Amino acid sequence: MSTQEITNYIKVNDEFVTGGQPTEEQLKAAAGEGFTSVINLGTLNPRYALKDEAGLAASLGLTYYHIPVAWEDPKESDFWAFEAAMRQRPPGKTLLHCAANFRATAFYGLYALKNLGWSEAEADAFREPVWKGSHEPVWEKFIADMKARLRRPG
Repeated sequence: MSTQEITNYIKVNDEFVTGGQPTEEQLKAAAGEGFTSVINLGTLNPRYALKDEAGLAASLGLTYYHIPVAWEDPKESDFWAFEAAMRQRPPGKTLLHCAANFRATAFYGLYALKNLGWSEAEADAFREPVWKGSHEPVWEKFIADMKARLRRPG
């Protein structure tokens, strides 16, 4: 078992991976692969979420952040909470996930646009493998609004 088996797994670089909801075994694999933190953007919907991901992460020595982003209503405040978690996380490898890697790729692309010097085209290309063929008006508006917000100074 490895993190590469996580649904919609994307390796950003040696320190950062995004994906869908990991299983208990995949979370254990993350700890074994040297990950130090997990950021979960999914809600605690029992259909998708682990029963006690926070407790499992803690038992594995992983720093855990949970920012439940409602699929039907992502908010700008969710992004700012995510950005704060990105700044607070310990050094080392981070697993960013949600239910299927849609929220995770959207938020990471916006984060990279604001903080890592990515262009809008790079952020869009990062999301493309997961989002291709989907039509999610709420998310298209959220991403467009956030891009506009991030382009404004201050």
